[in-house]
Order: sequence, then C-alpha cells, then structure tokens
Amino acid sequence: MRAMVWRRFRKHKPALIGLIVIATFIALCIAVPLITNYDPGKTHLDIMREAPTAAHIFGTDELGRDMFVRLWDGGRISILIGVATMLIAITIGTLIGAIAGFYGGNIDNILMRFTDFMLSIPQLFLLLIFAQLLRSTNNPAISGGPMPIILIIGVLVWPPVARLVRGQFLSLKAKEFVEAAKMSGARNFRIILRHVLPNAASPIIVAATLRVGAAIITESTLSFLGFGVQPPTATWGNMLKNAQAQMTYAPWTAIFPGLAILFTVLSLNYIGDGLRDALDPHHVE
Repeated sequence: MRAMVWRRFRKHKPALIGLIVIATFIALCIAVPLITNYDPGKTHLDIMREAPTAAHIFGTDELGRDMFVRLWDGGRISILIGVATMLIAITIGTLIGAIAGFYGGNIDNILMRFTDFMLSIPQLFLLLIFAQLLRSTNNPAISGGPMPIILIIGVLVWPPVARLVRGQFLSLKAKEFVEAAKMSGARNFRIILRHVLPNAASPIIVAATLRVGAAIITESTLSFLGFGVQPPTATWGNMLKNAQAQMTYAPWTAIFPGLAILFTVLSLNYIGDGLRDALDPHHVE
C-alpha cells in the first residue's frame, strides 16, 4: 500500500518538487542558525541596509542584521506555528467531526450548529481581538511569543476539518465492516478508532497538509499587522512588517521573506494535491 501511494505521489511532479523544497527549507531552518557564527538578533549599525554581497548574500536589514541567517532563524518559528496549529486544528476537528458523524441525531445537530456558528464568525476579526488581548498582558512570554498565536489560530480554524470528517464518518458508518464490528460486540469507541478513522485518514492527511500552509499565511498576516509574534523573535511575517517602510531603498528585506512564504505555501499546496491523488482509491494511474 505504501509503495503504491509513493509511486502515485512521485508521478505528480509539482508535488515531488514541493516535497524537495519543503525538505530543503526545513534543513536550512535547522542547520543555518546552528552552523553560522552570526547572531541573527545582533545589530551592526555600520552595515545597515547593505545590499546582497558575498559576505551577506541576502543583504542586511535596517539594524544591520544578516538577512540570510535571520530568514532561516525566523523560518523555524513560522514552520513551527504552521505544524503546531495544524495538529491542534486536526485534533479538534477530527474529534468533533467523528462524534457528530458516528452518533448522528441530536449530538450531530448540536455539534454541527456550533461548527456553523464558528464558520460564520470572521476569523481574522477574532484573531485580531484575541491577539490584542494577549498583547495587553504584562508577561512578555505570553504577549510576544509564538505559543499564544499557535493556540489562537488552532482553536479557530478547525470547523472545515470537522465538516470534512463528519462527511467521511456518515459515509463509512453504513459500511458492512462497521456493522460487522457492531455485531461482534465491539464498543463504539473501539469502532471509531480501529475501523472508521483509519478509513477516513486519507482526506484528513490532505487537509492537514493544506492546513500548515494556511496557518503560515495566517501567522504572517497577523505579524504583518503587528499582532503576531513580536520582535526581536523573527518570523517571516514580522520580517515583512519591518520591511514595509524601506521597500523603496532596501527591497531585499521584503523580497526574501516574501519568497520564503510563497514557495513554502505553494509547495505545501502541491504536496496536498499530490497526496489527494495518491491516496484516492479511485485514482487512475
């Protein structure tokens, strides 16, 4: 099964290229801050806004910080936020969707009306409100760190996942293998975990991949608006925010973080498309 999925995935050339790009970015985020002697947060006022050179291949920013090192140092936070947010959203969405789809009836109605209510609220509006509330606290670890952003985004973006999982469970619970498990005396919890959920895993995996890219975009938007992770901690979003006032005379300060976000999200979307084809049992090779 795994060999067949990998064979199908490899035939999706954009997805394969996207996987290579993501793997390269992750390797750079891990390796560059470790192997370089350059402190990504240290200022050098004598080389402020220096254009890309052999010494600083991505140039320097308004405080003389090396953009190459800072880009990959900030990438660790941006990718961490994307992955952690995805795990929270997938966990909440899968739990609610599985319970609603499997049990149906009043439980389904209550959970889905709550999901519809969450979907009807403008997410950016809520994100800005909660981010501002956190910024007003006196604890720097809470007001400016990545964890609050992870929690805020994660608990607000699960509804589409819940609806997806509910649809899968509604379809699968009527299958013969579920009826056979019930007839054998298996408990509902075991049926959900051992029989239904594994068969619903394919669309959940695809949704998880796409959710990482969406979370990176959301974090970048919040940071660009000044409500995300606060300096001196670098993320691609707040690097763009810092660059907006100097784009006319130091465009590289915006180009490289922007390209990092672009290629990361685009690659994740292609990977999601490739997984969708590779995991589809009706896909024609």
